[in-house]
Amino acid sequence: MKNTTLDSMIGHISRWMAGVESFLGPLRAVAEDLTDRTGVPVDLPTALFLRAHLAGFTPPGRTSANGTCRLLETADGWVAVNLARPDDHTALPALLALLGDRQRAAPDTDLPTAARKTTARQLARRAQTVGIAAAALGSDGGDRAPVHTRLHGERRPRPLAGLRVVDLSALWAGPLCAHLLGLAGARVTKVESTGRPDGARFGQPEFYRRLHDGHTHLTLDFASGALADVVSEADIVIEASRPRALRRLGVHAEEFLAARPGRVWVGITGYGRDDGRIAFGDDAAVAGALTGLDARGEPVFLGDALADPVTGLYAAHAVARSLAAGGGELLCVSMAACAAALADSRVRPC
Repeated sequence: MKNTTLDSMIGHISRWMAGVESFLGPLRAVAEDLTDRTGVPVDLPTALFLRAHLAGFTPPGRTSANGTCRLLETADGWVAVNLARPDDHTALPALLALLGDRQRAAPDTDLPTAARKTTARQLARRAQTVGIAAAALGSDGGDRAPVHTRLHGERRPRPLAGLRVVDLSALWAGPLCAHLLGLAGARVTKVESTGRPDGARFGQPEFYRRLHDGHTHLTLDFASGALADVVSEADIVIEASRPRALRRLGVHAEEFLAARPGRVWVGITGYGRDDGRIAFGDDAAVAGALTGLDARGEPVFLGDALADPVTGLYAAHAVARSLAAGGGELLCVSMAACAAALADSRVRPC
């Protein structure tokens, strides 16, 4: 029975891989170098599509695998709008008002109609204004490296094994980075806010368990000031927050790096630390033009929130490289840029 189940999983994941194979050259190189540096084998099909298999998702079209993100046609192109949270649905009437569309039907029904009357960039910009993750297709492709490094501390090369990782991130990209570092021997502490737990807890439970297996879990009242004390004990911090939000809690990446040689800080964002736009895996992939084509040559989603696991792998590799060079670095990892790196390298049939 176990072999049958394993064969079924491998077969299911292999079908998902077929759609993305031509994009994976850069990611294979990242995974291979991460293995060389840490000894941790990286199975790309599992890293990219285990969640889809466990959740029973089917390959997406113009609606994402998990059903929250849609590709909408606009007057001049395509835009991804991701209604990933309850508040996003609440914000839809405000978005329609900004677009000048006040139909009487349900807002989620009106949105495709409103989209066709505006440009992709304008719709994405106005969705972001009301706090909805959205991106025009290819709007952030190719002009930024997946990982941008800034030196803020003294270098001191150290092996990863035994180092203390504080993971402040949520959902998928950051936790995958922490998972891979944990497999390499780092001691990982997953830190959550009492008022805002990781949203992935409410998703596929087995996937969440696998990402965080073996990690210490800590829940804090961030407003109490306790977070700064926990961070001060770390060698590596992983976060996916706006810098100003952490600064209000007394946590400063630059001060953390300067306080002790060899530390590393990983900041995962949708579009860079200086860009406040919201992003999730599906819309960030669209921003980076990491999409497929249907039979009519129109864009469709690839994979399951593909920018998330791609970014997690890039981030873990960046940590391993930084430590080998001595650390002291703030690693700015952009989800859209990671997606664009794959989109730009696509191997096209002759």
